[in-house]
Amino acid sequence: MRTHSGPPAGVLNPLRVSEVQSVSSSHWGCLLALGRDRLQRGHASSIMSARVAIQKFSFPFSCAARLPQQHEASQEGRVQAKALELHQLPENGILSQARPVAVIGALVQNRKKTPEGPEPPDVGDTPAAPQPAAASGPGAPAKLTVEGEDQRPAAKRQLSSESAARTAAAVKKSAVRTEAERRGPPKPKPHLGRGDTPAAAGERSRRRDLFTGTEVFVGVDAHVVSAGAELKEKCVYDVKSIVQSITRGARNELERLRAIWVWLCHNIEYDVSGYLGHSEKLSAPEEVIAAGRGVCCGYSSLCAEMCREVGIECQEVPGHSKGIGYLQGQSLKDVKSDHLWNSVLLGGHWFLLDACWGAGRVDVQRESFVKRFDDFYFLTDPEEFIESHFPDEEKWQLLDAPIPVEEFERRVFKTSAFFTMGLRLIQPHYFHIVTDDGEANVSLSFSRPATFTYEITQHQDLLHCGAPEQRESSGSSFGLLTLSHRSMKLQLLPPASGAYDVKVFARPEAATTALMWVCSFTVECPIPRAMEEIPENPFLSWGLQPAAGSLGVAGSSLGSEAAEVEQGAFQLALKTSRPLMMLCELVHPGLEAAVAKRCLATQIQPDALACHVLCPARGFYRLSVFVRDYEKTEVKFQNAGNFLLRCKGKVVAPDQLYPPNLGSACGPGTRTMEAGLSKFSHATALVSTQQGKCNVTFQNQRDLELHAVLGREEDKPPAFPLSRQLFCTYTDSKVTVSVSLPGAGVYRLGLYAKVTPDGEFDPMCDFVLRNSSDRPGAPFPAVYSAWRRGCVLFEPRVGVLERLAWVRFRVRVPGAQRVSVMGETRTDLKLNKSRVWEGEVFSGSGLQPLKLAAASGESGDMAVLLTFDIEQLGGRDVETSLQTGAPLNTATW
Repeated sequence: MRTHSGPPAGVLNPLRVSEVQSVSSSHWGCLLALGRDRLQRGHASSIMSARVAIQKFSFPFSCAARLPQQHEASQEGRVQAKALELHQLPENGILSQARPVAVIGALVQNRKKTPEGPEPPDVGDTPAAPQPAAASGPGAPAKLTVEGEDQRPAAKRQLSSESAARTAAAVKKSAVRTEAERRGPPKPKPHLGRGDTPAAAGERSRRRDLFTGTEVFVGVDAHVVSAGAELKEKCVYDVKSIVQSITRGARNELERLRAIWVWLCHNIEYDVSGYLGHSEKLSAPEEVIAAGRGVCCGYSSLCAEMCREVGIECQEVPGHSKGIGYLQGQSLKDVKSDHLWNSVLLGGHWFLLDACWGAGRVDVQRESFVKRFDDFYFLTDPEEFIESHFPDEEKWQLLDAPIPVEEFERRVFKTSAFFTMGLRLIQPHYFHIVTDDGEANVSLSFSRPATFTYEITQHQDLLHCGAPEQRESSGSSFGLLTLSHRSMKLQLLPPASGAYDVKVFARPEAATTALMWVCSFTVECPIPRAMEEIPENPFLSWGLQPAAGSLGVAGSSLGSEAAEVEQGAFQLALKTSRPLMMLCELVHPGLEAAVAKRCLATQIQPDALACHVLCPARGFYRLSVFVRDYEKTEVKFQNAGNFLLRCKGKVVAPDQLYPPNLGSACGPGTRTMEAGLSKFSHATALVSTQQGKCNVTFQNQRDLELHAVLGREEDKPPAFPLSRQLFCTYTDSKVTVSVSLPGAGVYRLGLYAKVTPDGEFDPMCDFVLRNSSDRPGAPFPAVYSAWRRGCVLFEPRVGVLERLAWVRFRVRVPGAQRVSVMGETRTDLKLNKSRVWEGEVFSGSGLQPLKLAAASGESGDMAVLLTFDIEQLGGRDVETSLQTGAPLNTATW
């Protein structure tokens, strides 16, 4: 007989056949007196146990009994027993009055006895082992205990063999079954017994055949929770009374079973103290109810007794479980089973359920029980139940193709969350993985969008160690987790030789709760792969996030695999379904945040996003992208993707990084389009020149007031302000920004505009100018506010003139009445047929700069437009134009 934990010491001593041959109702008091006498002789430890024992012998029997055939026993240790069979019960299965009864005792040859009872469906030709009888209660046939009851081994919920050694051993008391129990409830239900053929493949009923979802039990569950609280408050411990109360209003057998299971999960806690041996374990139904706690056999026996009260055929099923105390990879062959659960017969089909696992979990570290109702273990499909529960008898697998215990041991452990989330294991097939070239891979598929992370730690023998949930990623430096449309791939890269435990966590994509443990693996790494450190990824996965589509990101030029960076530079391109704003973050284990910011340049367009990346060091980088809707400035940025980059070759020198203070919008894009700036000569944010010169042109359709700024990181003050390296020309709606760079390096060209007349200059976009020429470009003349739209300088295009030289001037100044160049002497320019003022001007000795001035209107006052410096004999030091006026620091027009 399979063993499981029974009631504590102190129940009635077993009765010998010699003591009881037949008992009538008139002699029943003698039987009770005998029991009380034995209790007084020291065989009881508690008043409650005595009361429970007496109650078990004090219910009415039917009037007749018959003797079944004797079981054969060929070896010592087997039991020869005459089982009590009762019949002629009324239709409701309960008698209101006691009647005479004949009792045939049991002859005990050993302490173990094989009980009789309803049989599960047989599987193949495997002989069916007898099942333990369900616990009795009011209105059910009595069970007689056998000698040696104090030696029964304890059954444990999810116990390890190590923990089991600390618990007291006891043998489950055998029961004398009645004919009424064999027949079941008054309305006969088809079931499979010893020797019957199991249902053919496809004929077995599944949970979904009974109900579509547990939400159909909302009313039943609410009533049970309320009634259970009321019964507890009134200290009602009688099984019959509890069952009648919680099943009141149940419309069918399924709802009555649901009521019983929900009550068990909400009102009985796992007896952690008893499991650890700190206190006496409780298993008798009334004791379990009164204390509100019990081990696995307490749940299973109470479930069986409560089911019997409502006419549901229920069996206790012993076996192994991958629960608390389970050791990954341990052999269960010839190991005593450690768990009990139930199987019930509904509509002619057997179903599995485990109220012990449905009630919550054990926190081993804190030695406490954590209540957590888990619907998964109510009528679980056999294909899923077998992943964590292996019955002693093959037939109770309820599978068309049963598995051996060795297969059960090797299988990957999957929690209830694995199945409720609709996950499926692609690889590996077994929990133990050996790395290949320092790498191991795990793949899952999912039917609904989900978020994943993982945890990799040094191996521990116990499966259930650590937290069953996570809020953030950990250990991501030792692996790469990537998501595709409907699958997750985890590439594990252990940092050193040894064994590791890997836990995978997941949650529905839209959920904000912690990620739940879904499955576990053990990774053995003989030789680790030599590689650089992978930056931590707090956003759980690589590649586009599953929610990227809902955020407006329709596609990416880079997938979830690591991208090789060539020549130290990389570009990520994203397609968008609507205008978005974007921010990016670059992380490298050896890179400071301030330096990392100078490695990014982003371009934002209505239907696309681009990020230009520079790598100043070798190794792995994490590039994270955050987006929000362009117009919704109040909305927070959300992570849309995380990309792994690897730079193995050439890197970018520190002086070649992007300039500081680069804006988030580089190059033409959504912002410039909204402002009416269009038809840019350069469509990208990056502009390269080998001569140190370039022109950026575009259309200003709204005639906005514009402003341009040139900047770079300077090691020493330049000979001229960088504002002198810019010159802007605005004719009609076309704008030309001319740039003459003073040396090799990387520059920022920023464009600003006044979108409203009274507003401030708002940033439109930045260009990154990369100059490879070491020859310094000449500065432009200093620009004054009178230089306005329509003014064009044709000659000279430099701001520093030679001494004692004749210089040709050609300039267009709309509306000017007179244009002159003033220095040591004054030269008036002539207006030609093309409306261009021109003339030859002597630069002089350099004592004064040359000033280009124009007079407009009737006043005849001359306004300075531009100033030109004159080279000095000692070099390029000049007398600045600040002596004669105040030019603009930047180009504004």
